[in-house]
Amino acid sequence: MKNARPYLIGFGLALLLTIGAIRAMEWLRANPQHNPAARFELAHPQGWATEGKLRALVSDDAACFAAFDRAGEGYERRPPIGEGECRASQRMVLTGNRLVPTMRPANAAPGCAVTAAMTLWTRDVVQRLAREYFGQRVVEIENLGSYNCRKIAGREAQSEHSTANAIDISAFVLSDGTRISLINDWDDGDRRSEFLRAVRDGSCGLFGTVLSPDYNRAHADHFHLDMAVRTAGWSVCR
Repeated sequence: MKNARPYLIGFGLALLLTIGAIRAMEWLRANPQHNPAARFELAHPQGWATEGKLRALVSDDAACFAAFDRAGEGYERRPPIGEGECRASQRMVLTGNRLVPTMRPANAAPGCAVTAAMTLWTRDVVQRLAREYFGQRVVEIENLGSYNCRKIAGREAQSEHSTANAIDISAFVLSDGTRISLINDWDDGDRRSEFLRAVRDGSCGLFGTVLSPDYNRAHADHFHLDMAVRTAGWSVCR
């Protein structure tokens, strides 16, 4: 019996580990938003794996557009544009406003990965905060564009706008017509200002880069949101 004790202890530990692994697999199946191996779905809540899945869509056009197809969301895929560092192959425009409010102007056509992040951003950040601060929904989002083949101001690195992997957001319009703009409301210290800052903070877990008026004067009138994929997976939120 003495020689059997180590075997029984080892068997017991192996059994516990097996049960734990089975339970973990069952939990991941029930919570795919936390499972890096589960495919991205627009309907899933945000989880530990969401940011990584969104970044993976930047280099996988087919998987990104398939997510919108499965969600039944109408869109127009725009033809690829540009060459080399300025080639944008994922440009799209949503044809409904079920997932993202009406965009003004409507032809910004950000990349699919950015649009996917915006659907979660709208649902989990923008609309939640609009209800919390104003008891209303956001019905329009104003933007300053997406595709622009250029370098980052003051640097040699290419901007994420060069591949439509970014969009600049300048204002939100509520259902009663109230317009909340970054250029006018960011520093007012009132409810509108608090809303905008809360939106900025809530954006950080979805986009690779979030730049606000707090970053520099060049961003005084907009949020810069992009899906930059960086070595080691780090993100920027300022």
